[in-house]
Amino acid sequence: MKRLVVAIDGPAGAGKSTVAQLAAKKLGYTYIDTGAMYRAVAWKVLQQQEVTDERILEVIRDIDVDLHYAEGRTTVTVDGEDVSAAIRTPEVSAVVSRVAALGPVRTKMVDLQRKMAKRGAVLMDGRDIATNVLPHADVKIFLTASIEERARRRWKEMKEKGYDIALETLKKDIAARDKADSEREISPLVQADDAVLLDTTGLSIDEVVARILNLCQ
Repeated sequence: MKRLVVAIDGPAGAGKSTVAQLAAKKLGYTYIDTGAMYRAVAWKVLQQQEVTDERILEVIRDIDVDLHYAEGRTTVTVDGEDVSAAIRTPEVSAVVSRVAALGPVRTKMVDLQRKMAKRGAVLMDGRDIATNVLPHADVKIFLTASIEERARRRWKEMKEKGYDIALETLKKDIAARDKADSEREISPLVQADDAVLLDTTGLSIDEVVARILNLCQ
C-alpha cells in the first residue's frame, strides 16, 4: 500500500488539527504538527541565555527538527534529542510567536516539512499546505464549515473552559480572521484547484475522520 502524503487546509476553527491527528493515528501516519516545529526552534533558542532575533536566526541555520510516528505516538526531536514534552512549557509558549514571526524561520521549517513528506505516510494541516508547502501531495483536502458552525464550536469550547463570550462576537472574529487569511500577501488561504472540498457543518468529528480516511483509500 502506498505511503501517502495528505495535505489538509482550511480556515480557522474548522477543526483541522483535531481530525488530522485522529486520521493520522488511524492510518498509522506521522501527523506533522507545524506548530510543534516552531516550538522546537523556540526550545533550542531558550537553551541560551538571551532570546534575540540574531540568536534565533543563528539557531535555525543548522537545526534539524524531525517528527516521526511510532508505537501510537508522534515524537518531536531537535538534533536527535526527544523534546516532545520539553516544547510544551510556558517558557516556550512565551517566545514561540516571536520565533514564528521571522521569515527565515518559516522558510527553514517549510524545507524540513518537505523533507519529512518525502518519506511518505504523513499528514499535515495548515493554511497553505496544499498550495505552497506540499503542492504535490497525493491527497488534498480543503476542510471548512460555516462561520456560524465554527463560532458555535468555539463558543462551546470557551464555555466549557469557564469563559463567557457572546456568540456574535466570535462570529465577527472568525469572519475577520477569514478575510485576513484569504487576503494576505504571502501564501493566502485558498482552496487548491485539485483539493476536495469537505464541509464539516453538521458533521461529528468521527464522521469527518471517516470521510478523510475514505479519501485516502
